[in-house]
Amino acid sequence: MMKFAKLAILAAALAATPIAAQASAIEAGATVYGPEGNEVGKIASVIDGVATLDTGKHQVPLGLDSFGQGATGPTITVTKAQLNAMMDEQLAAAAAGRDAALVEGAALVSADAQPAGMIKSIDTDADIVVVERETGLVSLKREHFAVDANGALMALFTLAQIDSATVAN
Repeated sequence: MMKFAKLAILAAALAATPIAAQASAIEAGATVYGPEGNEVGKIASVIDGVATLDTGKHQVPLGLDSFGQGATGPTITVTKAQLNAMMDEQLAAAAAGRDAALVEGAALVSADAQPAGMIKSIDTDADIVVVERETGLVSLKREHFAVDANGALMALFTLAQIDSATVAN
């Protein structure tokens, strides 16, 4: 019985070792490899169970469960080219959704989900969007807008940040 207990403890310790090794390998600065053993990027940060992988082109947020452990370090199941292509597609789709919603007269919400006014005008040459607020006009760049999960046009700023933006004449 004592021998069985020692074996059970040893088995538990061995089973935990790969998990601990994997978790400790997923840290800022670690190099991540793809399925062919080629470098995909480096981990820029790990916060709340999400590792941000810097591919040199994109900062890609990945859950820690997305990583495996290979002989050379952390691994993922896609190559750098595949990951960059997926991010390019996601960003293009997000931009298309934003551009479809970003029209004169559209209602705007802030990043803190507060009504933030409406779109007064859009200068497509300069990518400047003028927002009409109760407090006056505010100019923001097109890149400062997105569509939220409900399909509403959203500024990527809180109300306080919007109000401190450049005031249009």
